[in-house]
Amino acid sequence: MTEDPARLLAEGIEALELDIPAEVQAKLLDYVALLAKWNRAYNLTAVRKPAQMVVRHLLDSLAVLPYLHGERVLDVGSGAGLPGIPLALVSPRRHFTLLDSNGKKARFLVQAVAALRLDNADVVQCRVADFHPDERYSSIVSRAFSGMAELIDQAAHLLAPDGRFLFMKGVYPEAEVAALPAGWVLEAVHRLAVPGLDAERHLLVVRASAD
Repeated sequence: MTEDPARLLAEGIEALELDIPAEVQAKLLDYVALLAKWNRAYNLTAVRKPAQMVVRHLLDSLAVLPYLHGERVLDVGSGAGLPGIPLALVSPRRHFTLLDSNGKKARFLVQAVAALRLDNADVVQCRVADFHPDERYSSIVSRAFSGMAELIDQAAHLLAPDGRFLFMKGVYPEAEVAALPAGWVLEAVHRLAVPGLDAERHLLVVRASAD
């Protein structure tokens, strides 16, 4: 596998069958450079090499793009901005809120949004249960925040009536699916093939039941 981040990204985007202009790919690489720089002091991610960041962070996030629902997206426990920042860069017509309660991570997110000139993203430092925005979200996406039932319990008040929870998982989480709270149903499961990543990835889409 090539260690050139730009080539890895371009080949990965092609494998995912996404259409992302060269100037946006350049911004995605700017984000990786920013993450690598801040990571030395803030320990934002265990992934150290930019080439690995392209696969484990950028392509892993972009694999979710076809399944986003609606125009307002909340990234819960955004951490280093994943998946919210890559998705915001490639989906400028949607609005993204990057939510994290950790002060260091929130400071990085504010800096990244400013440096990348992400007009369609804002940062909120807050616990998810304490967050009460003026408008609810059509998609709530979680990459590594908590178990599914726990997040639904804490964030159901943030989801629009026709909204969806999008849970990014590794191995299919049978126990978590079995523990979904009453009133919620698993609408779809997408097995994601992340280019360059030799690991299982699943996206689970959950909505409120109709009855």
